[in-house]
Amino acid sequence: MYKPVIICLFALLWSSCSRSPAVQAAHDFPSVAVAQVKAEDLSHSLKLTAEFKPYQDVDVMAKVAGYVKQINVDIGDHVTQDQLLATLEIPEMGDDLKRAQANLQRSQAEVQRARDELERAKSAHDMAHAWYVRLNTVSQKQVGLVAQQEVDDLHSKDLVAEAQVSAANSALAAAQQQVSVSQAEQDRVNTMMEYTKVTAPFTGVVTKRYADKGSMIQAGTASQFQAMPLVKLAQNDRLRLILPVPESAVPTIHLGQAVEVRVPSLNRSFPGKVIRFANQLSLQTRTMDTEVDVENPDYVLMPGMYAEVNLTLSRHTDVLAVPVTAVDVDGEGDAATKTGRVMVVTHNNRVEARKIDLGMETASEIEVLSGLNEGDMVVIGSRTGLQPGAEVKPKLTTLAARP
Repeated sequence: MYKPVIICLFALLWSSCSRSPAVQAAHDFPSVAVAQVKAEDLSHSLKLTAEFKPYQDVDVMAKVAGYVKQINVDIGDHVTQDQLLATLEIPEMGDDLKRAQANLQRSQAEVQRARDELERAKSAHDMAHAWYVRLNTVSQKQVGLVAQQEVDDLHSKDLVAEAQVSAANSALAAAQQQVSVSQAEQDRVNTMMEYTKVTAPFTGVVTKRYADKGSMIQAGTASQFQAMPLVKLAQNDRLRLILPVPESAVPTIHLGQAVEVRVPSLNRSFPGKVIRFANQLSLQTRTMDTEVDVENPDYVLMPGMYAEVNLTLSRHTDVLAVPVTAVDVDGEGDAATKTGRVMVVTHNNRVEARKIDLGMETASEIEVLSGLNEGDMVVIGSRTGLQPGAEVKPKLTTLAARP
C-alpha cells in the first residue's frame, strides 16, 4: 500500500533535483553595463586661463604745468569722453595772452599804415607819370619848345615814384605777414590756455586719483622726469584677455572666432571673440599671444578677475560616438588611422567582439568611423572574463552629460 506512494515521492524528488541546476543556470547569466551608440556633436577644445585687462588704461597727464584749481572726479566715477576732469591755474599764462593780443593789434596797425603809404606812393607816382607823359608828348610834337633836360628830369621822377610804389607793396606784404605771425602766437597761447582744462580722452571709469586741489602738477611733455598724473582712467565696458595659445593650436586660431569665457568667481560664462593675435611665437614659451574681447556693458566683470577660455580647435557634427570606456584602443597605426576594439551585445544577448575605426576623441567620448551602427549596444567598463559568444544580461547605462 505504501510502496507506490514512496516510489512516486522518490521519482518527484529525483526529477526536481535533476532539473534545478539547469533552471538556475538559465537565469544566472552575468550582468554587464552597456551604452547605446548614438549620433553626437563632438568638439575638441583647449582650456586656457587669463586675467581680464581694461580695453584702454591710461594715466591722464596735464599738458602744461600749474596748480590744481578744481578737480571734479574721484575713484569709481564714470566719465564720458571730453568730460572736464580738472582745471589748472596758471596766472602767468594770462599775461602771455595779453602780450600776444597787443602784438596782434600792433601788427594790424602796421598793416593799415603800410596801406596808407601804398596809397600815397601810388598818388605820387600817378602825378609824376602824368607830368612826364604830358611834357614828353609836347616835346615830340613841337621840337625845341621844351628843353630835353626838363623831360629827362620828369622821367626820372616818374621812375622814382614807381619804385616807391613797389617798396610800399613790399612793406604792406611784410606787415601782413607779421599779422599772421602775431595771430599764430595768440592762437598758441589760447591753445595752451585750453590745456588748463583737463578732459577725459575716452569714456571710462576713474580707477585712481593722484592729485588734490592746490597740488602742483608738472607738464607731462618730457621723459627726463616723472610728472605726476591727475587720474588714471580705464575703459571697462569692454575687457581684454591675452591668451598664450600653444604652438600646436595656433593653426586653428582665426579672427572673429567665438569663444566661451567662464569666470569661476561669478560662476557664469560670457561670450567672447578673438579680435587680434601676434602672428608670432614667443621663443621662450612657444606660445602666441591671442587677444579676446569680452563686452561688459553692465560692468559685471572687473579687471584683474581670472577667466577660463574654451577654444574650440575642431568640431565634428552628427557623428557616431561611444564612451571612451567602451573602447580598447590599438597601439598600432597613426592618429589618422587609429583603430580599436569593442564588445557588442547582440539582439539575442550574445557578446560579439568587433574592430572599429576611430576618429576624434574627447574627454568622455570617441568618434566611430566604421564598424558600428547607430543603436548598437557596447559594453562599458570592465570586460574581464567576457568571451565572444557568451550570453549576458545587458543593463543600459546613461552617461552623465558632458560639461
